[in-house]
Amino acid sequence: MTNQSASEAKGGVTVEQTNTPEDEDTVVRSARLPLRGWIGPVVIVSLLAALLATMYLGYTADPEKNLHDFPIALVNQDVGDSLDGEAVNFGNEITAALTEGMPADKIDLRLLGINEARQQLRTGQVYGAIVIPSDFTKRLAILGAASVVPGEIERPLITVNTNPRAGTYAASIMQRITDRAMAEVDTTVGARLTERVESKLAASPGGAAATQLTGAARLLLAQPIDIEVTPFRPLPAGTGQGLSAFFYTLILLFAGFSSALMTHSLVDSSLGYAPAEYGPWYRNSRPVPISRWRMLLTKWGIAVVTAPVVSAIFLGIATLLDMPIDHALALFLYGTLAVAAVAVTGLSVLAAFGTPGLVVNMVLFVVLGLPSSSGSIPIEATPRYIADLAAFEPMHQIYLAVRAILFFDGHLEAGLSTGIWMTVLGLAIGLAFGALATHTYDLRGLYRLGVSHRPAEAAPAE
Repeated sequence: MTNQSASEAKGGVTVEQTNTPEDEDTVVRSARLPLRGWIGPVVIVSLLAALLATMYLGYTADPEKNLHDFPIALVNQDVGDSLDGEAVNFGNEITAALTEGMPADKIDLRLLGINEARQQLRTGQVYGAIVIPSDFTKRLAILGAASVVPGEIERPLITVNTNPRAGTYAASIMQRITDRAMAEVDTTVGARLTERVESKLAASPGGAAATQLTGAARLLLAQPIDIEVTPFRPLPAGTGQGLSAFFYTLILLFAGFSSALMTHSLVDSSLGYAPAEYGPWYRNSRPVPISRWRMLLTKWGIAVVTAPVVSAIFLGIATLLDMPIDHALALFLYGTLAVAAVAVTGLSVLAAFGTPGLVVNMVLFVVLGLPSSSGSIPIEATPRYIADLAAFEPMHQIYLAVRAILFFDGHLEAGLSTGIWMTVLGLAIGLAFGALATHTYDLRGLYRLGVSHRPAEAAPAE
């Protein structure tokens, strides 16, 4: 390789510089990425991938196996009846069988009155209700007596109300649980009713030989209960089978998350603390002397101004798409609060941790948030380690509030009150954390890029 010459103009004097092959080799070696530069991204991405797989595959693997504390209401209105001088109440027997038969660690079976059960269905506190009517025993007695008489007989009815507004997947789990439980109850009651009818026939004049149960009567008595599954307050059209609340939550969270990232990057670029790159072009301004605290306040201000604009855009597009929204103002106001809270907290994390804050925000709002949101799979059908995250994860709190506004008439007890105060709490924590971190750095002289915001410490201009 031949020597190459370069000329530099400095102070009006031309300096001749000759590069040797050894100098060029040194430059090439120094341009290579050191080993630690390879190890860092590989380790971080691998750990993030392991966390993603654990969270996302863990909560979808087997929801019914993971079932715990799944709330179901049981309403027994049966007043009983007197059969052959004996007081009988089949409703009580079914209630006892269901209470004993449903595993307490998986099902939270609540014995409620009809009004309280409807209230809990109306506010999304239970995923369904099993309702035994007041004349249940009386109708069973009529069925037993009529089984030996030709003619059409109406079977007694038990109603299973699902709650699709609390989640369509939860409603399907509710139906599968009650299908299995009621099939066992139907068989047990049928055996008891058949035994009672046969005993009565045997005690009648002429005995059992005189009057035999027909095959059709035996089949009827073996399964004497008619189970009717009906949705309580079906979802209106335009809700994507209830998924609209989940996706509205998702765009609110992503808007706040994206607002934090873009505001952080653009403000840093404008103030000279990060280069602005546009394809092959870049601009690197001289850093403006400003404290970390004032810079964070500026970013917070931009995030707060942006939040209502974004919330209004979401509401307007949802309206144009004919999405049913009965409480538009409440949705707009809460959407503004949610976007601002996520953005402010995200900016505080970035101000405190710098570049690692990108990973912290991703884990906090996305990796841990989606599986624990309960927007697609109810939180009671996820592994315990995911369900425990829902107590503080932002996305779950936002989903509760959005679902309450869209599907439960904005009732506070439907999750709106929890969503609001948890969002406000998250916002307060974000503000306190950001203020503490930036003030601590400023007081200790840990300035960004070493540029002091104090005139006495600033370097003199050349």
